[in-house]
Amino acid sequence: MIEQFVIKASVDNKGQRLDKFLINELSALKPEISRNRLQILIESGQVINSYNQAKLTSCDYKIKGDEEILVIIPIALESKIIAKDIPFEIVFEDENMLVINKPAGLTTHPGNGNAQNTLVNALLFYCGKTLSGINGVMRPGIVHRLDKDTSGLMVVAKNDLAHCELVKQIEQRILKRNYLAFCYGTPKPLSGVIDKNIGRSKINRLKMTTLKTGGRVAITNYEVQKIYFGGLISLIKCQLDTGRTHQIRVHLSAIGYPIIGDAIYCSGRRSLKGASEKVIEMINNFSRQALHSYKIGFLHPVSKEEMNFSVDFSPDIDDLKNVLDAG
Repeated sequence: MIEQFVIKASVDNKGQRLDKFLINELSALKPEISRNRLQILIESGQVINSYNQAKLTSCDYKIKGDEEILVIIPIALESKIIAKDIPFEIVFEDENMLVINKPAGLTTHPGNGNAQNTLVNALLFYCGKTLSGINGVMRPGIVHRLDKDTSGLMVVAKNDLAHCELVKQIEQRILKRNYLAFCYGTPKPLSGVIDKNIGRSKINRLKMTTLKTGGRVAITNYEVQKIYFGGLISLIKCQLDTGRTHQIRVHLSAIGYPIIGDAIYCSGRRSLKGASEKVIEMINNFSRQALHSYKIGFLHPVSKEEMNFSVDFSPDIDDLKNVLDAG
């Protein structure tokens, strides 16, 4: 069954963004809906001005002050994704959520010709149908994602209410995501904030890029943890305020300190004069970006208990660290 909600806007709402206005109005009528889900509905033509039947497809449409807005929520489609027994580490689990340690090389959700060998396939095998559906049939349970070749911690929602609450925590910057990356060079200053909008590259559609205008707001806080070989390489901690595609990789590359092993955002080999042959061989042959989601913190979506989790480096990055430490 399709759900429909008619929302009346008054002069007091004039000038408000469409998505913000609707999420506030719908919170009492359908509390499990997230702003992300609502934005998808807007952009897909499911939000209509009842007076003139015009589809309101822009989230930043400004309320005029005397409107009746119809929100259509289509029936949930049955997932046709194949459940598959793919191993992943569970760090925490209860009836509402999972915290997992995703291995490098595992894509988060189906797409781009990969329909069976993803984390979503593995989650469906493990959890069955007890996953949130807010992000649609292709991304059940996925609150946020990690790139295929980034390892580490992720949160997965088992129901829509938990999903909605966790997404709100991301939007309000309550949910904290911390990463460690081995990079070429050493940023100066040693800590700071990278505040550069990110959008898709017009030259290479597989890449994201920083933009002076347009794109989406993207903010990364960084702090150098250790310096190697007089500054040729550094270990950098990054904390996300936003979660854009490839954000840390794009931001570090944009300021001149790309991540070791990043085939997309680090072009060519860098000078490693002064490092041992073992170090040079390890770095030049590192097979993926040396980026690891090592720590995550949030409030439990139901109990509101403060929760913090951390995991060690994956084996390949741990080997890289040991070689660098040995010089």
